Amino acid sequence: MTELDPRTPILVGCGQITDTTSAPSDARSPSAFVAEAAELALRDAAPAKGAPALAATLDAIALLRFFSDSSPRFVSPYGRSSNPPKSVADRIGAANARDLYYTEVGGNMPLYLVHKFAEQIARGELRAAMVCGGELLRTFNAAQRAKLTLDWNEDPGGAEPLEIGDKRLGWSPEEARHGLMAAIHFYPLIENAIRADRGRTPAAHLVAMGKLFAGFAAVARDNPLATRREGYSAERLSTVDADNRYIAFPYPRLMNSNAFVDQAAAVIVTSVGQARELGIPESRWVFLHGCADGADTWVVSERAELHRSPAIRACSTTALDMAGRKLADMSFFDLYSCFPSAVEIGCREIGLAEDDPRGLTVTGGLPFFGGPGNNYVTHSIAAMMDKVRAAPGKFGMVTGNGSYVTKHSASILSTTSTRGAWTRPDPKATQAALDKVPVVAVDTAPAGAGRIETYAVAFDRDKPVRGFVYGRRADNGHRFVANTPDDPALLADMVARDQIGRAGVVAAGEKRNVFTPA
Repeated sequence: MTELDPRTPILVGCGQITDTTSAPSDARSPSAFVAEAAELALRDAAPAKGAPALAATLDAIALLRFFSDSSPRFVSPYGRSSNPPKSVADRIGAANARDLYYTEVGGNMPLYLVHKFAEQIARGELRAAMVCGGELLRTFNAAQRAKLTLDWNEDPGGAEPLEIGDKRLGWSPEEARHGLMAAIHFYPLIENAIRADRGRTPAAHLVAMGKLFAGFAAVARDNPLATRREGYSAERLSTVDADNRYIAFPYPRLMNSNAFVDQAAAVIVTSVGQARELGIPESRWVFLHGCADGADTWVVSERAELHRSPAIRACSTTALDMAGRKLADMSFFDLYSCFPSAVEIGCREIGLAEDDPRGLTVTGGLPFFGGPGNNYVTHSIAAMMDKVRAAPGKFGMVTGNGSYVTKHSASILSTTSTRGAWTRPDPKATQAALDKVPVVAVDTAPAGAGRIETYAVAFDRDKPVRGFVYGRRADNGHRFVANTPDDPALLADMVARDQIGRAGVVAAGEKRNVFTPA
């Protein structure tokens, strides 16, 4: 490999932890837990007692934002670090890390950060960088149930961490006033739009979703790091009962990302020259052959096609073009899989069959491997690194998804070396093209006749409690956001029978619009 440009970026270390048994403790705070995974990544890259030297070359550390700092639902009563990335840096001996990032939310962010750091390394601006994150929501739940008092407060000092990522909320004020702010409600809306496009009945589509996710469950069954290793069958996944109740129609529980996990992961990016200087074995090197980032129309209700993603198509195409490879050259995939709709759209835009014999995941996916907040894709990067290391010369694609099929990234990884100067495609150019995609007008005070374009029904345990509708006005074709009346019989009917295209009347209200089916 003497012909390699010494500034060529490579991934050299990865570490993952899944803990399903440890008791809550003061010592294992979220930051401490992430530091454990970071230590594993250092030792993975430099097994011959070289981890301290590698840690000393880390110029940047980016920590994926904890759910406790992202959502009121997960605010921890046990305190927090005032500077999470510095808490990790101090624990792993990364005293020279000058750039300490704490990200905004988004499942795309691990890939985005790898791409950003690779570009900086190729420019000679960084020696090495780490992307890391994790969650302790299983521990959080256990401590709450046991009524424990934990102390996770920590002040490592230093300046405020650098902020990175898009600060915009993932929903519009119009969506928020109708109770649409959570993934468990947006993705069902998108799913029913996919079903309508495919011309399936709800029953037939439930069976199809079960078949799709059975493939993910089978991979999780054989992955010792997965949190759900039952290897659920397609029939089990598509059977709605007390143990697999609806969270929000059309998704039963086992088709939802499993966020209540204790999982942490870290990956390290450096240059060929730095790796040689540190004596990191070439067997640990993984090359970033292709990468791309881009976002779809930000507000879901403004998207012209709710069942499509121009950004996934652009990111996958750009990443493959950069790599000089075709989809047929990929041996492994890990498609972002928080809900079936994310996978279905991803397959369509990338050009993959949902039953592709190569498989769609190397981890088992977010419902079965585990969905540790914003950090799942760090696990999928680590798993893909292990896959391609074990199969030298083969290629793998990893995708990331933030918000509601909104923010996207794609990477192509292999142990095969790149050639020439490494150059990242300009993400601004990719985004400029995506920003030209037409949007739909959304009326905030609709009145009169309309029809249902897509819908979802939220549940509280075994009872449907709220209906969400994206509709189209009969007079001007504009889209509107509405709730249905809080009528138990109507909500039950919305679950039992297909509502796509159902006519009715929408009435504007100060608090919310209400669509009443005919």
